[in-house]
Amino acid sequence: MKDTRELIEVATQVRRDIIRMVTNAASGHPGGSMSSADILTALYFNVMEHNPETWTREGKGQDMFFLSAGHISPVYYSVLARTGYFPVAELNTFRKFGTRLQGHPSVRKGLPGVHEPAGSLGQGLSVAIGAALAKRLEQDPHTVYCLTGDGECEEGQIWEAAMFAAQHKVDNLVAMTDWNGQQIDGRVDDVISLGDLPGKWEKFGWSVIVADGHDMEAILEAFAEAKRRQGAGKPIIILFRTDMGHGVDFMAGTCQWHGKAPSKEQCEEAMKQLKETTLGDF
Repeated sequence: MKDTRELIEVATQVRRDIIRMVTNAASGHPGGSMSSADILTALYFNVMEHNPETWTREGKGQDMFFLSAGHISPVYYSVLARTGYFPVAELNTFRKFGTRLQGHPSVRKGLPGVHEPAGSLGQGLSVAIGAALAKRLEQDPHTVYCLTGDGECEEGQIWEAAMFAAQHKVDNLVAMTDWNGQQIDGRVDDVISLGDLPGKWEKFGWSVIVADGHDMEAILEAFAEAKRRQGAGKPIIILFRTDMGHGVDFMAGTCQWHGKAPSKEQCEEAMKQLKETTLGDF
């Protein structure tokens, strides 16, 4: 467990990792990775019950995490490496030929920490529901977590999964949305508006929590509240209000960095804004 100050430092290092990985590969998705960094840092370092040394793809006896928005793999790989699932130096192989760190998470080469591949948007929540039901059948008391994007919530399968989870009272599931208001084609509200997103999830039968996705104390409290609500017969979703590209001023709040790699000069500028940490770069 880390205190709030330590978590903020880890999240800064995760953002440094993201920028350097995408720059080195000259491809990738930094925007949503940056907006999700605080959320996944809190989840992996303080919230989830997991152990890299005993982890299995089946997830028995541990909490499980599924990344539904698979294109934001840089943030996923960073938190996995920083929590000990594989060497931090391996982040340097992101999107290289033959790497275990594919552009979207893959299980083909057995990367520790990844339960299922993530590719086509909208599917991850369905997979997470299946894992949660399996834990129920096996009387495993652990929690299944799943991160979606708000642009991803324009996919119909998200809402089919939402109806299924509510119908079957999948209350050992905590879904999350990186609610940054941006997607590949522009502002979510301008492409396909999600309207009253908290109200929509409530109408679909879920227990809804809204929190600031860049306030570490608020993030931890949201996860604690989700834990308190488990077992009450409703799946839970935390809608984290975030800013795409958060942490670097020229990347923040715009869809332009959804799937665009910084130049070397832009990487250097980003590194100046994201101060060096005691964890060290890869």
